[in-house]
Amino acid sequence: MRCNLSVINVYNKKNTKSKVVTQLLYGDTFKKIKKNGSWIKIKNDSDNYKGFIKKNFFSTKQKNTHKVYNLSAKLYSKPNTIIKKKLSFGSKIRVSQKKNNFYKFDNLWIKKKDLKKINYKTKDVFKNIKKFINTKYKWGGKHYSGIDCSALIQLFINFNNKFCPRDTKDQIKYFKKKIELNKIRKNDLIFWKGHVAVAISRLNLIHAYGPEKKTLIMPIKKTIDRIYKTANLKVVAIRRID
Repeated sequence: MRCNLSVINVYNKKNTKSKVVTQLLYGDTFKKIKKNGSWIKIKNDSDNYKGFIKKNFFSTKQKNTHKVYNLSAKLYSKPNTIIKKKLSFGSKIRVSQKKNNFYKFDNLWIKKKDLKKINYKTKDVFKNIKKFINTKYKWGGKHYSGIDCSALIQLFINFNNKFCPRDTKDQIKYFKKKIELNKIRKNDLIFWKGHVAVAISRLNLIHAYGPEKKTLIMPIKKTIDRIYKTANLKVVAIRRID
């Protein structure tokens, strides 16, 4: 099945008051594991992550042709007629028609400038991660309206057509190349228990940081000191993804 909404919350339990563990974005595909009343237990095709979503009229799978490149992309009912809906970075669509600077998909239109072809990737995996600066921190979020630390990492690696686990504990295991702190360089991942950041240089990092309630750039040393002082957590691993 295919997600045909801008975003769908995936819950830990069959209850909207339970923890949101991740989200599905437009075009994400998943398998139904079990139906239970108004709930469906699913497994996300991209990372095998499991959780519960509310039943809905989902679309069938399709071969997507493009993905959203900007933080958010406005949607239109027809070229130049905007509606109050947007797609988030990393959402995937199948273009069925082109008209000037607009592309049609699923009876909606989107601007060409907001898209890249589905096989597009960058040499620098985290090249555009600064798009998310000041995005609200949200546990389980993967959307322009809210994102958590491990989703920020996963989104950009997935955008470059590579696999990445959803949670920090699994990301540490998956990326095996160990790096010492004094050898850190751009795009290395820095892990604490339950938290991850990515270095954007030898001196600075970017992360979706709960205490600041947003995604921001901070000095690496200052971040390490602050997390130790406020949460009594030390860096548990540094990984190189290439």
